[in-house]
Amino acid sequence: MGVQSYIIDADIVEAVNQGLSSTPKHLPSWLLYDAQGDQIFQSIMRMPEYYPTGCEYEILRNYRKHLSHYFTNAADSFELIELGPGDGVKTQLLLAYLLDQETNFTYIPIDVSENVLDLLKNRLSHALPKLQIQPHTGRYEEALLLFKENKNRKVILFLGANIGNYPINSARQFINKISKAMSPEDFLLVGFDLKKDPRVVQLAYDDPNGITKAFNLNLLARLNRELGANFSLDQFSHFPTYDPESATAKSFLVSRRKQDVYIDALNSTFHFEAWETIHTEVSQKYDLQMIDDMASKYNLEVADVFYDKNKYFADVLLRKRPA
Repeated sequence: MGVQSYIIDADIVEAVNQGLSSTPKHLPSWLLYDAQGDQIFQSIMRMPEYYPTGCEYEILRNYRKHLSHYFTNAADSFELIELGPGDGVKTQLLLAYLLDQETNFTYIPIDVSENVLDLLKNRLSHALPKLQIQPHTGRYEEALLLFKENKNRKVILFLGANIGNYPINSARQFINKISKAMSPEDFLLVGFDLKKDPRVVQLAYDDPNGITKAFNLNLLARLNRELGANFSLDQFSHFPTYDPESATAKSFLVSRRKQDVYIDALNSTFHFEAWETIHTEVSQKYDLQMIDDMASKYNLEVADVFYDKNKYFADVLLRKRPA
């Protein structure tokens, strides 16, 4: 079997080679989101155990009018730029309200998955035919370059607790990059998953129906499909943890035995000891002090905070701090 059988993405090859050659082994969380992974994640968002979706839906439903006042204040038009829109069900509440108010804006969803954006555009084009939508495929970091060049007024959405997918230092660096791309009249709305009962958090990443397990294992299935790897999925276990001290949830794939895995597209074999791990995902939880400290460090200030009824989640509105 030759590598000519595959359409090889150089970024995937580099990430996999680097991650599986490291000690301990790790793979970036963006590899979880291929077409199959996207579909499984939609199921995760509908799980009763996965509280962030329902919490943020509640926030946007209850506070869309308040948010609209911030976004449209003293502005004839603006660009609503969303990083990682997912299925857009939550954002649709806000989009529909803005359209009902005859607001002049363009919606620009940005995602690494072209499949996600195609599904989103098709659905929103039917649900909101008056919506001006301009999807952009790419990494968030690439999108930041567009922000810097864009002189139009911007409202940037980073919802769904996506900020938690970055280790805390990386999250700070990312917020710093967004801040540098913002003008004084711009806003940034970030969804933060808040600290809470550790048992509630644990269930969100280790549900009894095995949906989160399927999501994590699909990463290996993707490498089999796209890179000609020979991972035996039944020889790896899904293992999530939550440390309430650091407020960090992590997901691992654990090798159930000593084994070698060959990846055809890399022409390489990777050895696993029994119970060796691959770190696949992180989800950092926050409190308001952490959020305020991060904002102020990078020339931002908290304009407003919107909670769900249980205060499990917060959408935090940030703007540039006055000079």
